Amino acid sequence: MGLEIKIPKFKFPKFKFKEIDNVEDINLEKEKEKTAKIKKDKKQYEGTHFSTIKEAFNNSMQKYANNVLLLEKEDHKTPYKEITYKKFGEDVINFGTGLTKFLNLKDERIVIISETTYGWYLSYMTLLCGAGIAVPLDKELPVNEIENLIKRSRASAVIYSAKKKEQIDKVKDNVPMVKYFIEMNSYNKVKGRDVGLNYVLLEGKKIVESGDESFKNIEIDPEEFKVLFFTSGTTSQSKGVMLCNRNLAENINACSAYVDLKETDRLFSVLPLHHSYESSIGFLYPFGMGASIAICEGLKYILPNLKEASPTAILTVPVLVENIHKNINKSIEKSGKSAVVNSMIHVTNALKTVGIDMKRKVFKEILDNLGGKLRLLVSAAAPIDPKVGKWVQDIGITFLQGYGLTETAPISALTPDYDARVGSAGKAVVCSELKIKDPNEKGEGEVLIKSKTLMLGYYEDEEATKAVIDEDGWFNSGDVGYMDKDGFLYITGRSKNVIVTQNGKNIYPEEIEMLLKKNTEIKECMVYGKSQENSKELIITARVIPNLIEIEEKYGKDSISDEKVYDIIWKIIKEVNKDLTSYKAIKKLEIKKDDFEMTTTLKIKRYKELQKQ
Repeated sequence: MGLEIKIPKFKFPKFKFKEIDNVEDINLEKEKEKTAKIKKDKKQYEGTHFSTIKEAFNNSMQKYANNVLLLEKEDHKTPYKEITYKKFGEDVINFGTGLTKFLNLKDERIVIISETTYGWYLSYMTLLCGAGIAVPLDKELPVNEIENLIKRSRASAVIYSAKKKEQIDKVKDNVPMVKYFIEMNSYNKVKGRDVGLNYVLLEGKKIVESGDESFKNIEIDPEEFKVLFFTSGTTSQSKGVMLCNRNLAENINACSAYVDLKETDRLFSVLPLHHSYESSIGFLYPFGMGASIAICEGLKYILPNLKEASPTAILTVPVLVENIHKNINKSIEKSGKSAVVNSMIHVTNALKTVGIDMKRKVFKEILDNLGGKLRLLVSAAAPIDPKVGKWVQDIGITFLQGYGLTETAPISALTPDYDARVGSAGKAVVCSELKIKDPNEKGEGEVLIKSKTLMLGYYEDEEATKAVIDEDGWFNSGDVGYMDKDGFLYITGRSKNVIVTQNGKNIYPEEIEMLLKKNTEIKECMVYGKSQENSKELIITARVIPNLIEIEEKYGKDSISDEKVYDIIWKIIKEVNKDLTSYKAIKKLEIKKDDFEMTTTLKIKRYKELQKQ
């Protein structure tokens, strides 16, 4: 079963924009001086040079001991609780000692399954620092799939949160190879195969205090298999991706060369940690830089959590950015301020070209609704409408895009903060090379990646590994794109999703979907080639989930009958078709009433949908 995430309706207040009214009072000379002080040279940063995560761990413990690492809420009513690097580091050593010496699980495979919580970060870091092999699982998996992956990974232990207890209890009898089920936030002593994480940690602490430094002294081989990620798969069933410590350490090195993340920065964790994007770029990278991470309680709490935590950076996926953009602009319209805001965007863009950046002052009210300190917004995992990225930049936030796959742990391309180019997925990071395979007349072809972040291979599937990594070490990504003269990559689609017409023309559904999703009446959509009887030609079909709330608001209560909804969406499709070459035009519409099955990064599981044809 996919992850069905309901994107909440973000409600922003009516905007007053007093800052815009007072814009004439701003001293332009002073603003020019301020801008000059923070202006970045267009050159790469020195960056870090870690070979293992343990090296990054030891470095951060030494340099950033008193910094706040994590901010977590016990419940919605209590304020964020701060946890320092020092406390986290001590817990890692004590828990690691408990796992290896008390439970004798050294070098065993250990599943982690939980929502984003302190226990997840602690378990993952402990395993990476030498306790065993980490197997992060999607907390949304159904019981049969949890059981299947515990068996497939041959796990000796499962670390889980209280919220997953019911599901874990259901699989226990079917997984006799599991020696221990370790519950987070529990002090329960060993009882059969059950034990509390805090109890293991305290037992480990006793061993450490008796003078045992065995866990601290574990030497990490950068090349050794240490993490097993199961892909969520938009085009096929999940594969096990084997990663080593070097793969993960190179993520920190790669990002630190392109983005100036400081120890005063605070990230906002909104994506699930079992995904390599969030666990590598949203955790290991800020951890290596001494920054802090505020945990979002859940999608419906994004706005209050943002205001309370005041993050400086957010790692996200297009669907969330697009929703925030859509709802902020709706509030601006309701406030009757659209014309003045658009005018000020033009004015501030013009001033920026002459060295005066007033955006954060002029658009302060919008930024305050996002916590007030947000300076970096990173979107990855799928293409985003460049207009949305441009708008993010227009209001004073640096908009970056990243590109990679679980197989590249995940980073392989990133837009540098000193040369952010909206629309591009970035340029090859310092440890990777990109090239386009068999480019067509437009320079488009499959993206090939050679990188120090590239996986060791697919778990127990040498054939699948050989199918994607050639003899020279180039990984076939399955993504289609082109590169500009400066080496910036632009992704146009997935080679597995491509619709090939009888005339040999290639249609990438993502391009058409992006045009459709610009319309607020469309909640979600999928474009595909529908086969038909007695013909080899595929019919370009749009499967659409309508946004009934928006349709009712725009067209009235009488508009939400099936027939009217179909007519409204079809009218939108006819407008979109005007912007497409004739062979790409949508010929058929299917209205979908239930949700699409999604991956954890909110991409439609196409292969599942196509089975429903």
